[in-house]
Amino acid sequence: MITTKVNSKVCSSKQVAHLSRALGPLCLAQPSLSVSPVGLRAAAASHPTQQYPSRHRNFSTTSAAHLRDFFPAKETPLIRRTPPAWPHHGWTEEEMLSVVPEHRPPKTVGEWLAWKLVRICRWGTDIATGIKPEQQSDKKHPTTAVSAQKPLTEAQWLVRFIFLESIAGVPGMVAGMLRHLGSLRRLKRDNGWIETLLEESYNERMHLLTFMKMCEPGWFMKTIILGAQGVFFNAMFLSYLISPKITHRFVGYLEEEAVHTYTRCIHEIEQGDLPKWSDPQFQIPELAVTYWNMPEGKRTMRDLILYIRADEAVHRGVNHTLSNLNQMEDPNPFVSDYKATADGRRPNPALKPTGFEREEVIG
Repeated sequence: MITTKVNSKVCSSKQVAHLSRALGPLCLAQPSLSVSPVGLRAAAASHPTQQYPSRHRNFSTTSAAHLRDFFPAKETPLIRRTPPAWPHHGWTEEEMLSVVPEHRPPKTVGEWLAWKLVRICRWGTDIATGIKPEQQSDKKHPTTAVSAQKPLTEAQWLVRFIFLESIAGVPGMVAGMLRHLGSLRRLKRDNGWIETLLEESYNERMHLLTFMKMCEPGWFMKTIILGAQGVFFNAMFLSYLISPKITHRFVGYLEEEAVHTYTRCIHEIEQGDLPKWSDPQFQIPELAVTYWNMPEGKRTMRDLILYIRADEAVHRGVNHTLSNLNQMEDPNPFVSDYKATADGRRPNPALKPTGFEREEVIG
């Protein structure tokens, strides 16, 4: 049974005391937002302290005394902070705005099955996250249409983002792990695939960590994620052993849906359908500012989604391209140095939504 009641025993008194310093700024805000159908309690970053009464916190239905930071910094006597293993190279505004939803038509039976499986996954996600028929985009153009009769709420978007990112971090880790073991087993180099796949998984996890700074999932959401990850990990593991080519195509189609999801969210923010995120005083988590090196004046919720969408566009292009290559012999074109006869630059997967064909990057 799905519940919309707030659990008053979210964390222990010891945890509250330990996190009180970090959570102090979050105790200030506007009236709370309604709870989503899957038990997620939103708690986005706060507004400046002088603007709002101290008894409320912006965009939250969890009392300040019970709000948890799911990923607090580990306090030790000597270490100050741990930098990201893969620092983000950043995006220009031109690069982010150039990203558009796109679909690569399947050309083989395996690709058609992979695409249909992604469509089934999206249908299941719509049901699990409480998306009503009037909130769904055009079913005739499901991967490219970004308009619907009724927009989603901020809470519904956060539910969708968290569920999406908790799953999206699995394929890169599974593929990187299996290729790593294959390299050890075959005593051969992997030609740069492992690093890109693990970085993709890490990047997806950073998306999740960012959204987790803005909300607190309930027990139902945690159960859904636990079950989905168990099924998805094992399915990816077996499918990558059987056909890495089709698996990369599946992930490419999955990333097409991610680009579509974030594009629609940007569209609704720009249309004024998400007033809390359109508020100029709304602050995104500091984690996001640090990871993407977001400049001053470009730290709105819309800017954050633009950065994340650009990342997803890269994953889309990378996986579609990797699916076109010889899985055992070809080098990874996105980390390789090109010969003088080429244009001298590495291919940009974000600008090639359907992926590069093998002759375009390998020759």
